[in-house]
Amino acid sequence: MLLAGTALAGAAAPGAAAAPTPASASAPASASTASLPPLDRTALCRVLADVPNEEVSGALVRISGSAGEFRATSGIADLRTGRPVPHRARFRIGSISKTFTAAVVLRLADRGEVDLDGTVQQYLPGLLPDGFPDVTVRQLLNHTHGIPGNTIPHKDPDWFFEHRYDVFDPREVVIGGLRGAGGREVFAPGSAQQYGNTGYLVAGLVVEAVTGRPYAEVLEEEVLRPAGLRHTSLPSGPELRGPHARGYEAVETADGTRYVDITEASPSLTWTAGGMVSTAADLDRFVTALFRGEVVPKEQLAEMFTVPDVWKHGAEGKEKASYSVGLTRYDIGGLTVWGKSGDRPGYNNGVGATEDLSRRLVYSVNTLHMGGAQPRTAERIIAAALVPSGSAPDPDACRGVNVARG
Repeated sequence: MLLAGTALAGAAAPGAAAAPTPASASAPASASTASLPPLDRTALCRVLADVPNEEVSGALVRISGSAGEFRATSGIADLRTGRPVPHRARFRIGSISKTFTAAVVLRLADRGEVDLDGTVQQYLPGLLPDGFPDVTVRQLLNHTHGIPGNTIPHKDPDWFFEHRYDVFDPREVVIGGLRGAGGREVFAPGSAQQYGNTGYLVAGLVVEAVTGRPYAEVLEEEVLRPAGLRHTSLPSGPELRGPHARGYEAVETADGTRYVDITEASPSLTWTAGGMVSTAADLDRFVTALFRGEVVPKEQLAEMFTVPDVWKHGAEGKEKASYSVGLTRYDIGGLTVWGKSGDRPGYNNGVGATEDLSRRLVYSVNTLHMGGAQPRTAERIIAAALVPSGSAPDPDACRGVNVARG
């Protein structure tokens, strides 16, 4: 049994396809599923059988759609007890929260309560400094706003251990970023794209300003309750309630590696940009309803499948934008997949689907090193779910993997 203070078991991972990278697009595009590979359970089980390893302590995968179903977990949910990862585990979804925030704003826009071409200066007077260029709500949501981000090192272990229970005011977080940049824009709004949390923190403040209600209440009323997402929330406290796998940080000491439990943390710093909790089943239900136009009306839904025709900031002339309103477009193995990844200390997650929903993927892995690159285990899950492996079926591959039946 794996216990805190011991090295994580697990053989080195075999070779895997390269991690998917965001793909640019300037207009809505229909996903091609002509090259959708058969669901490769052997490849998926081989990835999961390698958990735990030096990067992650647990993993959860849910694949759905007309092209095949697969649900499995592996690894350890609690290093103290050795408890396995439950299929119904709740986890911190990080930036997948942005997709929910975008859906809330688009629903308000459908009713005329928010104008996507309205400005931050109009909805939140005084937030941006005098003379700051006009920033539209749409630009907040597709990361073309140019508002500088806060430089709080929230994924640095030392900072996290000291401040994990602190409660942050999102307005002050935004103002802190502006102050650090001398009150100047990073680029002219609408001229480039730079991913970050700031636009979605401001979007959350816009929602509160136009509704006069706390964002969490609006989220519940507009999205969570209508979609039947009973295990999804934007918590106000640091606890992770319900069944879950605990998050850990591997800390090197003179006596060896120590695994510090980091499951509890205030969600206030990332708030509407990354503070939510959900389950694989709820995220699958959400993306299905979303893509069908049952969460956001079709006219506004087009915003989520439209990537602005600009360059990524700092990569002008080299890399085009890849983020839409609330989603990212990926080209993986000949497929176009729309989705979102998310990362919080102890948790790395993703949700994605072909536009026709014939293949949908939700995964969550429990990371052991905050602030690093995407875990190789996550990359291998994505590749196994979407790229043909060419390997022969192996009935023994799923030994040791908790594959759900039925």
